[in-house]
Parts: sequence; structure tokens; C-alpha cells
Amino acid sequence: MLKNWFKIFLYNVKNNKLFTSLNILGLSIGIAGLIFAMLYWNEEHSYNSWIEDKDRTFQVTNDLGDLNLDIWSTNLAATGELLQASSDDLESYCYVNDWYSGEIISYKGNKIICSKITDAQKNFFSFIPFEFIKGNPKTALSANSIVLSEKTAKALFGDENPINKQIKYAKGVKIVKGVYRVDKRTFFEPEAVINNIETRLAENKDEWGNFNFALLVKLKNPAAKEKTEKQIENIYYENRIKRYAKNEGISPEEYLKKNGNIKVHLEPLSQVRLHTLTSGGPEGKGNYQFLVIMFGLSILILILSITNYVNLATANAIKRAKEVGIRKILGATKGNIIRQFIFETVITAIIAILISLVVVELSLPYYNDFLNKTLMLHSNEFYVQLIVIFIIVVITAGIFPAVYVSNFETLKVLKGNFSRSKSGVWLRNGMLILQFAIASFFIIGSYIVYSQVNHMANMELGFNGDQVVQVQYRNFYDWKDENYQEKLFNRYYTIKRELSKIKGVQQVTTGAFDFGNGANSSSGFKYKDVNNIQGQNMAVDFGMLEMMQIKIVKGRGFSEKYALDTVNSVMVNETALKMMKEKDPIGKIIHWNNKDLKIVGIVDDFNVTGPQNEIPPMTFFHFKTITWMLGNVSSIYVKVDAENMQQTIADIEKFWTTKVDTEYPFSYDFVNKNYARTYEDYIKQKNLFSLLNIIVILIAVFGLFALASYSIQRKMKEIAIRKTLGAETGVLLKELSKQYILFCIAGFAIALLPVYYLLDKWLENFAFRIDISPMPFIVGFIVLLMLTLVVVLSRAYQATKVNVLKYLKYE
Repeated sequence: MLKNWFKIFLYNVKNNKLFTSLNILGLSIGIAGLIFAMLYWNEEHSYNSWIEDKDRTFQVTNDLGDLNLDIWSTNLAATGELLQASSDDLESYCYVNDWYSGEIISYKGNKIICSKITDAQKNFFSFIPFEFIKGNPKTALSANSIVLSEKTAKALFGDENPINKQIKYAKGVKIVKGVYRVDKRTFFEPEAVINNIETRLAENKDEWGNFNFALLVKLKNPAAKEKTEKQIENIYYENRIKRYAKNEGISPEEYLKKNGNIKVHLEPLSQVRLHTLTSGGPEGKGNYQFLVIMFGLSILILILSITNYVNLATANAIKRAKEVGIRKILGATKGNIIRQFIFETVITAIIAILISLVVVELSLPYYNDFLNKTLMLHSNEFYVQLIVIFIIVVITAGIFPAVYVSNFETLKVLKGNFSRSKSGVWLRNGMLILQFAIASFFIIGSYIVYSQVNHMANMELGFNGDQVVQVQYRNFYDWKDENYQEKLFNRYYTIKRELSKIKGVQQVTTGAFDFGNGANSSSGFKYKDVNNIQGQNMAVDFGMLEMMQIKIVKGRGFSEKYALDTVNSVMVNETALKMMKEKDPIGKIIHWNNKDLKIVGIVDDFNVTGPQNEIPPMTFFHFKTITWMLGNVSSIYVKVDAENMQQTIADIEKFWTTKVDTEYPFSYDFVNKNYARTYEDYIKQKNLFSLLNIIVILIAVFGLFALASYSIQRKMKEIAIRKTLGAETGVLLKELSKQYILFCIAGFAIALLPVYYLLDKWLENFAFRIDISPMPFIVGFIVLLMLTLVVVLSRAYQATKVNVLKYLKYE
């Protein structure tokens, strides 16, 4: 029986090569799109999923209130110990830096740059339980030890056993006490782990304004999450609020009324990657919205592919009506016919899946480059999902056509009247309208996404980074060193002076912030009755704002002419000024970290963290005003001539690698290029939409072409008669294409509300967004209508040029 069904399948494929190819190709594209989305989905959801205690281990985050634009993943040094003493629900806690540091480490002359070093307390590996190859995870971390990843240990030691070996680390020595394997995704994937954090915790124990440390807590029962949040808030109240209120001479209630309270959130590790309110740890935050968009669009494409398949299958059934009628006469049951047609769908689905796997395998390197991932096809989870896809495709694409065919009336079929029957036409028309709706969604959506990304790329940023090179700069000195600040300033000014001598260098300066990431520190300041304006600390050298063409809208900028500009002068940006509620700020005093600073200027708002983000409040001061800020500098900015730029950069590199940093590789970037990375994810979304738009249009055109061909083929006798009676070609074309234009309009109308609602929700991600105008809808409709007319009229025109005798000679 199966052999017979297979022969029938091959016979029909041979007689319908074009439409079978279009069917399989459409299904293959739809399945391939879903596979790509699945691989991305699986990888993003794999973060921390392997950690056994992921649902009772939490990252502590702090929301400092309405005057602050961010929720911090950093905490106070005393919180963990005080929580341990007051909570019966806490099992353990661990402080850790939620960023990576970089350092050169060496062993017997073998030197490597370790760029992902985590500083954590000794119980770090009980929270992130990497598999230990050597050493004991419970005792490996101490003040003078270092634990290496398997990859780092191999690079440094080769095949030699690294345990208890001494390595050079920064200016000191560390002893290797463990080697771990990083083979699973998590929000910490360090190349090495050290324990220098204990000293800093001790020094900050009584500091209730320094949120410097990430804090992980493990609860005995995850149900105690809300209770623990309240306990931490109470710790803040007892030790921070009461202390600050006393210093101001007011009650705690009055202080809270003026400043608000800190809201604590405990985020389980199972949700940190995709649902955190913060930056997501050193491995970054996953883009959950992009993930959902990609998965949703892939499902839409698969639906389109299946719709296309069902449409073609039911249309093609007309040509097989006599086959079904004869088989019924010979005794085939309805169930037998259903099983046969489902069998054919199974074969088609298997072929489509095989082709889709080939497409995915060949395209995977480009896809990984697109997402900056290393995704692979091989996993048990993936194969299970592939089987599920196969079952869904067979059920949705196979059952209805099979049932539809099995219900053919034998006598009507054998009398030859079936081709004139309206059976199944309503379904094919409905599915064609659905195809038009999905195509409309993609065309309009692509236009809106493109417009928003183009708007971000071309909007006025408030600064100009043309010809400005950002050179990575390392601070060599330990803040505990004698004359630390003097050494820091002397080194910076020496570098600045020597760089300025290089031919082609126009200006050299720096700031303790990065265009694209913002400042690396933030402090609250007070002004009159407005308290705790959490400004980004924008420490700068003279000339920094001028070089970047950042405007001063009131007052003046910092100048070497004014001695007090390095003592107690400050500038604020327009956002901070609005929060201060002050019309005439020049000469007024703000209270910043127990220091009184006089406002000398107001800086025009500029986008320091990316054009999709709101502009935060900022405070600007010279490095010598807040001397410790120079230690936060990670880049030196150099403006170079446009002419001979390559030679100038080469000269800068030569100076840097011979005089500034002989051990670390020279690293630079252009400010504009670095800043563009802040909205790189949205450029990817634009590119994704554009690519999927092309795919959707192709699938829709395949379906429309095939369906129009079948529909016109059924009307060939009618066309021949009308031509014989003198009908003009234009009239025939109008009649043949009219219904498809109506279907196009209906599908477009169905798509209007969903596309407007979903794209408007997407635009809410942007502080600076476009308004949805009628233009995307007008363009979308015109494009869809033109595609429809091109496909339908081309087929209809061919039909009007046939030899009428071919269809009338037997009449």
C-alpha cells in the first residue's frame, strides 16, 4: 500500500513539477526561519538554566526613585552582613564586581592578556557552580590566589599542572588554586577569578552612599523573596535614611518625603539574562523584545508557508478529482484516502525539513555573525523541537486537504462537473487574503522600522565626533600607592603633551565617560529643596567639551583663565537644570558629596548613552576639582587632521606602544563608530525585517502565482468563448484580475490595526521616536497592489493569447 501511495506521489510530482517545487520551497523557507529563531531562543534561555539553585539565588538591584533614570545592580558594602544577622531566610550571600577587569598575567615568560577577570568573595563558586577540573571550589579563592578557566590555564601553562604555581598578576603575585570549565552559558563567564574584593568591602563598610558592589543572595525558600526585599529596605532605612535625616536635622519621614525611598528588587538568576531591570551582568543583557519579535515573525512566515501549501494543495486537488472518484468506485474508503494524502504531506514535509536544514547549516556562519553568537544545530533539545515542528506542519498542512479531497462526490467527479464546482474556493480565497494580510504587515513594518533607525542615525546628537579617535587608556597605579594622584596626573599630562607634538594631531583631552555608555560613576546632589538629583559624573579636562562641539547654553565653560574652575566650579546639563527648577542658575551653589560647588555654566543636552535613551542629568567638573575622578578615565580623545589620517594614527600607535604601554596592545576606535554601536541591535532589527520582508513577498508571490494559474486555467474555456464573441484583451484582463485586487484590499485592511498597534509598542522603546504617519500604509498598499497586478496580469495576459480552437474544438 505504501509503495503504491509513493508511486502515485511521484507521478503527481512529475506532472506538477513547478507547483510541487514552489510548495516545497515555501515550506522549506518557513521551517528554516523558525529553526533560526529556535536556535536563538534556545541559546538565550540557556543562560543560568543549568544552575541548580537558579530559582532561589537572586541578584539584588536598587531603584533609587523618580529622579534617577536607572535601576542599579550595585549595592552597599554592609548590606550582606546586616541581612545575614537579621534574616532567617538567607542561606548565604556573595559580593562580586558586576563587570570584568583586564590584566596581563604571565608565567615563566609566557605572557597573556586576560580581559575577563571577575573579583568576587570566596564563595563565588557556590553561586556560579562551574565544573572544577583541578582544585577545590570551596577553598580556591583567597586574597593571594587566582582561579583560572580551562582555556586560560591551557594558554598560560600548556600541559603543565598549574595548581600551586605562582604567576605574575599586575604588580604582584598570585597562586593558582583551581581550574574550572566554562562550557555552559551564564551571566558570568570569566577567564579568571580573584578575591581582592574583601579589602574594598571592609573599607566601605560604613559608607552608606557608595553603591559599588553587586550582591548575590541565596534564600532557603524562593517564596521569601518579597520578605527579603522588605528586610533590605529596612536596613537602608535604619542605617541610611535615619543617618542622613539626622545630618540634615529633619525627621526620617520628612527625609523620605523629600527624597523618596530606595525600592529593592530581587531578580532570580533564571530571569537575569532576559528580564533584568539592569544591564544584566558582565555578559550583558539579552534583548528579549528582539527575541520575541524574531520568533513571532518566524511563526508568521511559517503560517504563511503552510497557508500557501494548503491553498495549492486544495487547488491542485481539482486535477486529482477523477483519481479520487475512481478509487472510491474501486472500494477505497474515506479513511484510506485521508491516510494517503497525509502520507504525501509527510513526504513533502520531510523533504522540506531536509532542505531547510541544509539552508540553515549553510547560512549559520552569517547568522552567527549577525547575532554575534556561536549557535550550533546539534542538541537534544533542538531535535525534539524539530520533531514537534514536523508534527505541526503535517497536522496543519495535511489534514484539511486530505479531508477536503476525501469528501469529493463520486458521481459529480465522474460526470466531469467537478471542475465547475465552488467547493473549497471560499477556503482558498480566505487563505489568500491571510497571505495578503501577512505580506502587508511585513511591508508596512519594514518601512516603519527603517524610518525609526534612520531617524536615530541622522538625529542631532548634541556633539560631533568627526575625526576624534578614542584611544584605550590603562591606569597603571594602585590607589593605595604613595602619591597616587600626583603620579596619575603627571602621567596623563605627559601623554597629552607628547601626543600633541605628533604631526596631524589637533587636540588631546579626556573625560571620565564614554560616548555610547555614559559616565562610569554617578552621584546625587542637592539644590535648595530639590534633593538627590542623581547626576552622571562627567569629569573633564579643559577643552573636552569644545573638541566635541558640545554647546554651553548659559554662562561659560571651564577655562584655564579661572583658577577656581579646578577648585569648586561645576556645570550641569539642561535635564539636571529642569530637575533643579531654577530659572537663573549661574552663581548658585549645589551640594555634591558634602562639597559645595558653584554653577558657572549650563551644558546643552547631548545623547551620551545612545539615541534610543533618555538624556540623564549630568554634572560637569574638572578633574582637579574631584581628583579621584581621573582614576576612572579609560580613554584619551585625540582629534586628528582629515589628511594623512592613517599616518597620524600609525604615529600615535608607535608612540603608545613604545612610550605609554609596552605590554598591552594598542586599541582605538572612532567616537562616531563606537557611538553607532549603541543602536546596533535596532539596525539588526531593521535588517531582519528587511530580509524577512523579501522572504514573505517571495512566498506570497509563489502562492499568488500558483493560485492565479489554477484559477485562470479553470476559466480557459470561458476566456475562449468570450474572445470568440469579440471581448477585448483589456476587458478580459480586468475581469480576471478584479477578484485578486479585492483580496489584496481585504488583506491590507486586516493588517492595519495589528501593524499599527505592534509597531507603536516597539517605538515606545525609544526616547526619541518618530510618529507613525500615513506614508508607510500608503507605500505598503501600493507595493502590495503592484506585486499583485504584476503576477496576476502576467498570467492573465498569457491566457488571453491562447489559441481558442484548443478549448472549443470539442464543444
